Amino acid sequence: MIERAASSRGTLTASATNLEHRAFSFRSSCGRILAITTNTLTELTRQKVFYVLLIFALILIGSSIFVAKFTFQQEFQILKDVSLGAMSIFSSLLAIVATARLISQDTEDRTIYTILAKPVPRFEYLLGKLSGVLLLLAISIAAMTVLFVVLLYFREQVVLGETVRQLKNVPPEQLNEALNSIRAAALNIDIFAGVSVILLKACLLAALTLLVSTFATTNIFTVVVMVFVYFIGHFQATAREYWLQQPQTGWLDRGFLALVALIFPDLQAFNLVDDIVAGVAIPMTIFMKTMALGFFYIAIYTLAATFVFYRKEL
Repeated sequence: MIERAASSRGTLTASATNLEHRAFSFRSSCGRILAITTNTLTELTRQKVFYVLLIFALILIGSSIFVAKFTFQQEFQILKDVSLGAMSIFSSLLAIVATARLISQDTEDRTIYTILAKPVPRFEYLLGKLSGVLLLLAISIAAMTVLFVVLLYFREQVVLGETVRQLKNVPPEQLNEALNSIRAAALNIDIFAGVSVILLKACLLAALTLLVSTFATTNIFTVVVMVFVYFIGHFQATAREYWLQQPQTGWLDRGFLALVALIFPDLQAFNLVDDIVAGVAIPMTIFMKTMALGFFYIAIYTLAATFVFYRKEL
């Protein structure tokens, strides 16, 4: 009995030590990833990428002056269309350009050899780099969203004030109905759902750009490839629908289309801006499916990038 008790205590002690070691390793891994993430974000901000926000602000100001001549429905619709469209384009461009130069720049500066020799596992290096870009995208889109919401709220208050002055002699019920229609056409919760999808699309492009950069020789090559991927991703759904409707489409064609859909993300699935601009409420099922599709693509591309990067000679 004594020997069994001693053996049990030894087993428990070994298990506790093993758990402590795993917890320490996990904390160390998170610390290294966080350090790489912070350093990547600092490097990207030094490259003056936030000039994109200045361009976005100028577009918003210019569009607000232009749409002042329209009715409030048209004004809010144009503001949403221009703002969300610019947000989508700028965030996608920022994701591609910022990610394309991460590995190539570290290779040119030879800092990648210093980092990996510490030692830092390669997957931690990639995850830290990608996390830095994703954090940059989140900050950028958050700033653009604040600018957009402030401008939209300002225009809403202006229209509400003008409507109150114009309808000051009408019955209160009619005035309240007019004011509610203005509020419904301006700021609503679906705008933030659309912004979330725009951020997810940018993160997806960043993960795919990271994958391409692991086997690319230059960042220019990575950007060129991603430009083609961007257009293929937006038009593949239309092309796939056209070919599937053809009577001569066989199993070989369907297999090729399925392979293209697997390799290239269907970026058109993340285009919810048109529905938001039109005032159509986004169903929760559609929103959740879109988010799940985006996270699936990000996970697949990150794992593929890790696999390729481990096989790369450095």
